[in-house]
Amino acid sequence: FVILNWRAVCGQCRACLRGRPWYCFNTHNAKQKMTLTDGTELSPALGIGAFAEKTLVAAGQCTKVDPAVSPAVAGLLGCGVMAGIGAAINTGNVGRGDSVAVIGCGGVGDAAIAGAYLAGAARIIAVDIDDRKLSTARTMGATHTVNSKETDPVEAIRELTGGFGADVVIDAVGRPETYKQAF
Repeated sequence: FVILNWRAVCGQCRACLRGRPWYCFNTHNAKQKMTLTDGTELSPALGIGAFAEKTLVAAGQCTKVDPAVSPAVAGLLGCGVMAGIGAAINTGNVGRGDSVAVIGCGGVGDAAIAGAYLAGAARIIAVDIDDRKLSTARTMGATHTVNSKETDPVEAIRELTGGFGADVVIDAVGRPETYKQAF
C-alpha cells in the first residue's frame, strides 16, 4: 500500500537542488481535476483529498509502504512525523544544547519533541492542557512539561530558560493564542 504525502517536491528548484526540499514552493499535485459523477469539480484537502475513499494524486505524492507494517504506524508518516520532526530538525534547525518549547503534544507535537531530542536539544519543554499528553511527551524526550490550563506557559518557559525564552518554539496547535505565545 502507499502513504499519501501532501507535498510532492519538484526536485528542480533552488531549494530542492540545495538539499532542502521542505522549502520547495513548486510542489506537484495531480494534473487531472477530481470531479463528482455529475462533473462538479472538487478541491482535494491538502492536494490529496484527505478522508476521501478515492483520490487523484501526482505519483510523487505516494510513498510505497511494506504491507506488513501496521496502518496505525504507517499513517503517522503521511503527516505527523514528517511535520513534527521536520519542524524541529529542518525548519527550526534545532542543534545540540538548544532549548526548545513545543506547544501542543498531539502527533505532530510529540514528533517535534522526538526531533528535538534526536537533534541533541538540552531542554525540551512540552506545553499542553492535557496531563496525559504531557506524560506521553516525556516518553518522547521532553525534559519539562507545562500544563497551560494551570500555568502561564510563556512565564513558565521563561523561568525554565533563565529568563531568555526558548531558542526554538514549535507551535503544533495552530490557534491564534498559541501562535502569539510562541512569539
